[in-house]
Amino acid sequence: MARHPLWSDEYWLLLMQLYLKKPVGLKPLYSRGMVDLSLELHIRPQFLYEQMFRLRQLDTPKIEQLWNKYSKSPKKLSKEATLLRQMNGFGQAEEFYDGVEFNESWEKDFKPIFKDQALTPVHLILILDLYFRLTPITMVEDTPELKELGKLINMSPKDIVEVMEVFKFCDPYLNRDDLMITPLLNPCQDIWNRYGNDNPEKLAGFAAQLKELFKG
Repeated sequence: MARHPLWSDEYWLLLMQLYLKKPVGLKPLYSRGMVDLSLELHIRPQFLYEQMFRLRQLDTPKIEQLWNKYSKSPKKLSKEATLLRQMNGFGQAEEFYDGVEFNESWEKDFKPIFKDQALTPVHLILILDLYFRLTPITMVEDTPELKELGKLINMSPKDIVEVMEVFKFCDPYLNRDDLMITPLLNPCQDIWNRYGNDNPEKLAGFAAQLKELFKG
């Protein structure tokens, strides 16, 4: 497995702490804990997930030593993880990663689109997935699937319908010739360009994984 340029062996402690968090075990790829740690380290969830799998498999003597030292001592592990986070630079990303090149594109998907709202590209991806499951006539607030998604991602059905109206504008099959002025247009168009013209089953699989983010 290729080594990530930002990975440090000290991070095994943070992964172990997450692994041992109840329910103990390998965490879903886009679980809240996995995504939060990814954002903290600027390392994609996919890489951390693979590392956590290695941690579970005890595939090196060093990992085995970590288990022997910390698996039965959660307080000691918590102390060491806290000390690691308090190291000079942790919590000060701009200084800590100064001069280090990394692609932040994936991180933006988990960050608010607008400063005064919680809406993120991940929300839009999940709404687009539902968009392809509905017909225009069922893209209304009373639709059970729409209400269910709203409950999961903490969005009102009204706001979801508003996003779907923008996706209708982006949808080339609807042949919309009218003009739409909304701050949602560019973010929705970006998500459509990335996923709207691809295989909907691929989007559905990705959306199913992303839903884990809102379950914890």
